[in-house]
Amino acid sequence: MSDHEAKSKGILRWLGLGAGPHGEEEIQAVEATDETSAPAEQEDPRERRRRQLLTDIGSFLLTHHLEVNSFTLAIAHDVLTGADPKLACLLEERVISRQPVNMLWLEDACRATGRNDGVAQLDAMMAKLEQSIQEFGQTTVAAKSAANEYNSALEQHVSELEQVSKAGVVITELANIARMMLDRTREIEKEMNRSEMQTRALQRSLDEARRSAELDHLTGLPNRRAFESVLERETGTALDLGEQLCVAICDIDHFKRVNDTHGHEAGDRVIRAVAQTLAKISNENCHVARHGGEEFVILFRGKSIEEAWAVLDEARDAMAERRLVNRATDIPFGRITFSGGIADVFAHPSPREAMKAADDALYAAKAAGRNLIIKEPGSAREAA
Repeated sequence: MSDHEAKSKGILRWLGLGAGPHGEEEIQAVEATDETSAPAEQEDPRERRRRQLLTDIGSFLLTHHLEVNSFTLAIAHDVLTGADPKLACLLEERVISRQPVNMLWLEDACRATGRNDGVAQLDAMMAKLEQSIQEFGQTTVAAKSAANEYNSALEQHVSELEQVSKAGVVITELANIARMMLDRTREIEKEMNRSEMQTRALQRSLDEARRSAELDHLTGLPNRRAFESVLERETGTALDLGEQLCVAICDIDHFKRVNDTHGHEAGDRVIRAVAQTLAKISNENCHVARHGGEEFVILFRGKSIEEAWAVLDEARDAMAERRLVNRATDIPFGRITFSGGIADVFAHPSPREAMKAADDALYAAKAAGRNLIIKEPGSAREAA
């Protein structure tokens, strides 16, 4: 094996890809103990490659503590299979520089490489559909109104014709034709009423789908997608009102240990408990969302970084004081804490840069011992 190949394999292993703790050797060991599987020499090579790909994708997500969702799975697949070489190069550079590969960085890397954003496309499609529904609804209302006015006028003329029907057979026939037309327009009006009702039902379904798409169903909090919209809206509002705006990112400490010790269902309950604690500080000027996995994001409008720090640190202290027990086993979870980083949005060129600063402060809090909220640019205060 050449030095270059050895270096590449080392980088891939650090990325969580290729042979390693969950690589070919482990797969072969599993196959050897599986009585129902075919001998290794008879296994379809395509099946072996598929197994290896699935294992490597899992290793990538586990190595970097990334949430399992369509976004991260697609990235792991495209990097490993070579479908996105630009992103693979950025990942390699990130790993070599010993910097974390997290969701925030992955999103920025995807934008930098021009990777298609499926969520953005979905948003555009939903917006277009909503606009079409609104236009159709307006057209239906206008057509119904016109039909109603036409019916009234036609009905008046029909009555007049019937009153003078003795004037001749021709007028009588005209009155009959007009009556048929009136009946038909009434049927059309009923059909348009039904169409209007269907349009309204479709609009309600679309609104419900939009709300569902912006809700984290585990915690009941808004999700990352919803937070992006809130961040944009609140940034504009704060600028218009001349208010301060701060953003914080929080992460549950030693969460992997909770999952490994108590299982994923218990881990979900811990996530919900932290979400409930953070939700208590939420109001019209403070927005809390689940950012993914065991990570949360909070936006404070109208508070300085000192004031926002005090509110968040009080929530951190309240969580640290709780003593949670696994209801399924009656085994205590131990002390559940979270760490956080907070940044002044308007101290940076963009909200995205402020998010990065908050994320850096979060990593500083982790490095400083956890159960801390650190303000940029590194002024930490330990919990009391």
